[in-house]
Amino acid sequence: MTEAILLVGGKGTRLRPLTVNTPKPMVPAAGVPFLTHQLARARAAGVDHIVLATSYLAEVFEPYFGDGSALGLSIEYVTEEEPLGTGGAIRNVASRLHSAPEDPVLIFNGDILTGLDIGALVATHETSGADVSLHLTRVEDPRAFGLVPTDATGRVTAFLEKPQTPEEIVTDQINAGAYVFRRSVIDTIPAGRPVSVERETFPDLLASGAHLQGMVDSTYWLDLGTPQAFVRGSADLVLGRAPSPAVPGRCGDRLVLDTATVAPDAKLTGGTVVGHGAVIGAGARVNGSTVLDGAVVEPGAVITDSLIGTHARIGARTILTGAVIGDGAVIGPDNELRDGVRVWCDAKLPAASVRFSSDQ
Repeated sequence: MTEAILLVGGKGTRLRPLTVNTPKPMVPAAGVPFLTHQLARARAAGVDHIVLATSYLAEVFEPYFGDGSALGLSIEYVTEEEPLGTGGAIRNVASRLHSAPEDPVLIFNGDILTGLDIGALVATHETSGADVSLHLTRVEDPRAFGLVPTDATGRVTAFLEKPQTPEEIVTDQINAGAYVFRRSVIDTIPAGRPVSVERETFPDLLASGAHLQGMVDSTYWLDLGTPQAFVRGSADLVLGRAPSPAVPGRCGDRLVLDTATVAPDAKLTGGTVVGHGAVIGAGARVNGSTVLDGAVVEPGAVITDSLIGTHARIGARTILTGAVIGDGAVIGPDNELRDGVRVWCDAKLPAASVRFSSDQ
């Protein structure tokens, strides 16, 4: 198996303001665009040709990754003129695939951080003779996900979208967002219109008697759809809890990139990342957070589980907990922002103007 499709066209609405200027897969996690980790893991699993299905801010991807040769890959780009959904995006790039009809094609969603054993998923697909194989993971509360029950052999028996009542929760297995398709199956997806693989393609295949195989792999898995999850995923990459060959440095309590400046008495813990050209002032404490390129954290600030956008400035003695600060925003000294507060790009908060707020 040498080919993969990466679905990177989403608008990342839940991640705003991080995604106002940057598509979700290009937001830095552990020092590099999140997509870099997915590409590197695919390459490590033997993939050498990847098609990126782009849409929102599509022009950002190719200038950064080029033809993929720096990562040992051949990368092509296909842009949707109108959003086509997961299934429509897969069908839209089919002409760029080189595989024969019976060959497997790996498909990733561009917002999942996972320790999935890619080789094992492909092996499951091939040994089971499946038309489509799905990575499944187990979660404690499956109500926000699509359930995928399987029989004793791992064959998928149903797709149940976001169950709410106890009677509907028949399994803790959910669709984890990575698949192997038989190449010929991709051509059966309707072309030129929006299609959801979760709500249309998979249920229709099951109803037609196709063989859909599930493989449960409950190693590290995180949907990076919210700012809080994204910050946690970045920290887990730095701490070594989530595997990636693309972390630009040794795993540990902190990752400080080249040209960043950190005061000798500043304390960085919990997988904190400090980006290129960023400045951390004297006595500042930053835990489990991401400070993107060019941002400034002034002396005595305390930042926990937060994300600071590029060229943003956090004033002296300001306290941030679970906050997201957009690119270029300025938070004056002596503010206190907690519990999911988001400050938009280029916004300016005067000194001591907010002592506490929450995301309703």
